[in-house]
Amino acid sequence: MTTPVRDESAGLVSRSIAYVLDTVVVLFFVSGAVAVVLVVAAVAGAHARDLAIAAASAYVLVLPAAMTVYCAVFWLLAGRTPGMALLGLRVVRTDGRPVRWFGALLRGVLLACFPVGALWLVVDRRHQAVHDKVARTVVIRPSASGDPAGRIASSGAAGVAAPHITHDVYAHETLGD
Repeated sequence: MTTPVRDESAGLVSRSIAYVLDTVVVLFFVSGAVAVVLVVAAVAGAHARDLAIAAASAYVLVLPAAMTVYCAVFWLLAGRTPGMALLGLRVVRTDGRPVRWFGALLRGVLLACFPVGALWLVVDRRHQAVHDKVARTVVIRPSASGDPAGRIASSGAAGVAAPHITHDVYAHETLGD
């Protein structure tokens, strides 16, 4: 008889690398979209100064929104972003079940608009950042037991069981914790 293995919480380094990889992907697509808009505006006759202001505004406003949507959609559909998938990480609720749409959106907004809140995971004993605490999520590195590739399929999308933490260590804690 084998004893169940608990999924381990992901630390600062792996989560930061995943976030940087995802940010590069989003930055690439947002930059492409801004470049297209600038070319169209230049052809239409907009002045260079107006174009520079529009480009700066687009980055300040569109980049956090794009990052929020990118992360929330991937967390909702697959439980991980492409950057997290490369590092074998997954986002789940504290009870081990898949993240729901509100939690994914809330987590995405907080991470995109308040990324420094991620540093809280350094001092938190459960390795939860501010956005994890508010959305009641945790980033785990799923155990490889029962999954030879070390990757567990997405949550329920293909009828596959979602990854879970073998016991709910957070069940006894209250909201004010």
